[in-house]
Amino acid sequence: MDVQRLGPDDWELWRDVRLAALADSPEAFSSTLEREQAYGESRWREWLEPAKGLKAVAREEQSVAGTAGVWVPEDRDGAGELFGMWVHPSWRGRGVGDRLVAEALAWVQQRDLKALDLWVVGANAAAERLYTRHGFRRTGESQPYPPDPSITEYVMRREP
Repeated sequence: MDVQRLGPDDWELWRDVRLAALADSPEAFSSTLEREQAYGESRWREWLEPAKGLKAVAREEQSVAGTAGVWVPEDRDGAGELFGMWVHPSWRGRGVGDRLVAEALAWVQQRDLKALDLWVVGANAAAERLYTRHGFRRTGESQPYPPDPSITEYVMRREP
């Protein structure tokens, strides 16, 4: 299993895996399949500009097992934020999430960021176990989950 960092020339790979993730697990993302299906090539390429953060896929030969991204939002006070974490159903429970989280942490450390944050939906116990294994802890920050305000999502943080 390799983890590959993507750039603008990988836009078709990123598009295909991102749309697969949105189709498989729409409840896990703040975007929608319909919205992102409408993006053109220039939007996908722009998203993959290195200045916009990390976009990575875990793959074995031609099979894409999962994806993750990290960006540095202005409101996180110098912390990166993990987003778009998804593992293809046939690869779940096989260490793909661990590889993607490790890549995200490596990217944050290479940029000397103060921490890596992420939002996790309270009902997603498997995701929370994955992040806890990697040293993430809930910060106490929470909010209603935008697609369904009856659900709460929490910030978890890992400092280097």
